Amino acid sequence: MGRKRSKRAVRKVGFWKRWSGLLWKLAIVGLVLFAGLAVYLDAVVQEKFSGKRWAVPAKVFARPLELYAGQKLSRDDFVTELSALGYRSVSAVKQPGQMSVAGSRVDVYTRGFQSFEGSEPAQRISVRFSGQQVTGLSGNGEVVMARIEPLMIGGIYPAHNEDRILIRLDQAPPYLVEALVAVEDREFFQHFGVSPKGIARAAYVNVSAGGVVQGGSTLTQQLVKNFYLNSDRSLIRKGTEAIMAVLLELHYSKEAILEAYLNEVFLGQDGRRAVHGFGLASQYYFAQPLHELELHQVALLVGMVKGPSLFNPRRQPERAKKRRDLVIQMLEEQGVITEEQAGLNIAKPLDVTVRGTMADTSYPAFMDLIKRQLRADYQDEDLTSEGLRIFTSFDPLLQLKAEQAVETAFKRLGDRAGKEMEAAMVVTGAQTGEVLALVGGRNPRFSGFNRALDASRQIGSLIKPAVFLTALEQPQRYSLITPVDDSPITLPAEQGKTWSPQNYSRVSHGLVPLHEALSRSYNQATVRLGVDVGVDKVLQTVERMGVQHNWPAYPAMLLGSGAMTPLQVTDMYQTLASGGFNTPLRAIRNVLTAEGEQLSRYPFKVQQRFDSATIFLMQEGMSRVMAEGTGRSAYNQIPSDIRLAGKTGTTNDLRDSWFAGFSDDLLAVAWLGRDDNGQTRLTGATGALQIWSAFMAEAHPNSLSEVPPGDIGYAWVNRLTGEGSDPSCPDTVQMPFRAGYEPLPGPGCRPLIDTAPVKEGAGRVMDVIRGWLQ
Repeated sequence: MGRKRSKRAVRKVGFWKRWSGLLWKLAIVGLVLFAGLAVYLDAVVQEKFSGKRWAVPAKVFARPLELYAGQKLSRDDFVTELSALGYRSVSAVKQPGQMSVAGSRVDVYTRGFQSFEGSEPAQRISVRFSGQQVTGLSGNGEVVMARIEPLMIGGIYPAHNEDRILIRLDQAPPYLVEALVAVEDREFFQHFGVSPKGIARAAYVNVSAGGVVQGGSTLTQQLVKNFYLNSDRSLIRKGTEAIMAVLLELHYSKEAILEAYLNEVFLGQDGRRAVHGFGLASQYYFAQPLHELELHQVALLVGMVKGPSLFNPRRQPERAKKRRDLVIQMLEEQGVITEEQAGLNIAKPLDVTVRGTMADTSYPAFMDLIKRQLRADYQDEDLTSEGLRIFTSFDPLLQLKAEQAVETAFKRLGDRAGKEMEAAMVVTGAQTGEVLALVGGRNPRFSGFNRALDASRQIGSLIKPAVFLTALEQPQRYSLITPVDDSPITLPAEQGKTWSPQNYSRVSHGLVPLHEALSRSYNQATVRLGVDVGVDKVLQTVERMGVQHNWPAYPAMLLGSGAMTPLQVTDMYQTLASGGFNTPLRAIRNVLTAEGEQLSRYPFKVQQRFDSATIFLMQEGMSRVMAEGTGRSAYNQIPSDIRLAGKTGTTNDLRDSWFAGFSDDLLAVAWLGRDDNGQTRLTGATGALQIWSAFMAEAHPNSLSEVPPGDIGYAWVNRLTGEGSDPSCPDTVQMPFRAGYEPLPGPGCRPLIDTAPVKEGAGRVMDVIRGWLQ
């Protein structure tokens, strides 16, 4: 028996000896592998966390709103812009981001901001208004000028569509850190990345509930999962997460980890783009900077961390409010806030905006223009990852008025517009060439075909100012009063055909003053004038006005058979509006780095293409389009004492309706048509002019100056013959002329003439005037 036991003991010792050795070897190998994994994970943690942590999209901003006595701005428009910027209406302003409206005065506490022009301090000011004008500013004494921060109108995003506004921990509003720690990780400042107590508590709660209702992950683990890993629920992923959390805590402070968490956490989805970080979430849900949020707003965002879709305040407001109120109650239980504070904040509404305000689809047409201009100078990677700040000329108030003008015009057109009708509009500063507003389609929120930039359509009578400008550059032959022949004409066309243009009314008018041929948009007179000065010369004038083309020098070009986009038309008319100076259209003012260093400037460039006297005469002729010609219906909506200049455009078979016109400070081009090039049944006057007029009526433009340049003089002339005349004679008007080319006084007064139009030939008017001239 003893010998048998001895043999068993020997066998047992031998067995454990063999296996214990193997286990030690496996343990050593495991330790080596774990150490290797730890070293690798440590390198991963440090490389990303110490370097550039996020690819930050470029942000695009509107112009800052400048305030000064005499500025054209109404109180209502000012409040509209402040509201878009997230300023809160209060009874008395006490901190940045607040406004108070009382009668014709608005008190506002501006936010400080950094732009390409320098730093603008936050300050409390009172702005006084009278009608459409700022009458004065005051703060600590009289204020000469103040600026309101520019509205962020969009961004240029990477393929994965992540977005964020980076914040520092010291920019967090009160209670954000306390609420986040209270709800998500109470032992955050005590644990080393993993919380055994939190894991045990979560396990107990889950077992008691019979399912997973609480997680045991710390804030550090959540950051690791979002920052480095994926959402797999495997043990290997959880183990890796725990190791990396500990490593992260070994290398970085609690404050650095918390700041990274504030910028990384997922808080919603805006279409295709994810909303990451509390900074962006604050803008998206409240249209306010994060540091301005109040307790009830902070509690809502913290409550959403658990499930942004589940507690979306726009889609699930009741559920979101319950979650928010729970966060507030937890703060009260932990002594962070008083019972009274909790009650007051629970009673408040959610305060979220109707829709997200950080979407790049807010102004898709203008953003399209910005991206095209930027990509001439920057690579896509720079625009989607370096956090560039793009400052533009965009005016949100004018954009709103342009969009409303399109909407109003379609309502007025009613059934005539149809579902297929589309629209586009471009608004620029008349003297600067800066693009201030852009509408790319009937639905301005739709991000698709941008008709303002890409709809190349025949321009019809919009070409006529180029014809008349070419003539007026020859003062020895042409003036505004020179008679031109509006009678039928037949010209040879391509391939042995002939071309016989007709007036829109199918009525010929005989000899008419040049300015009347322009203001009434007579086709026959325009063609005769264009052939006389030379079709090739007219096409050269178009290029000098700012539009490069490859149009053949056919007479049909004189009536606008060539095609342009609304933006190109704007470029052409810009030269007329700015006094003969060609100013390439621009929308970008400056590009800054994320740190505020200037990268690029897009300065004002100008080149004189036409002399000021000729342009003054041209503006005079185009102002008569508005006063007595095809654009006169604009004054049904616009005060008649505002001098404007413009031109209607209608193409063959009423396929395109155009209007281009300007005041001293604004140039706007409107287009109506169909994408399939079908008939609109609208002329320039009955279609596009209605959009233009509705816009200008709300934009309150400055009147065109009537002060002539030094080389312009005035003379009394017979409006029918162009001869000099005594002011007391019938049919005598005062007209501007190039100095040295005024007509000599005629011999006495001419008899009154019957000017009734005739359908064929020049009629009696032409015969009588020819007799005089002979």
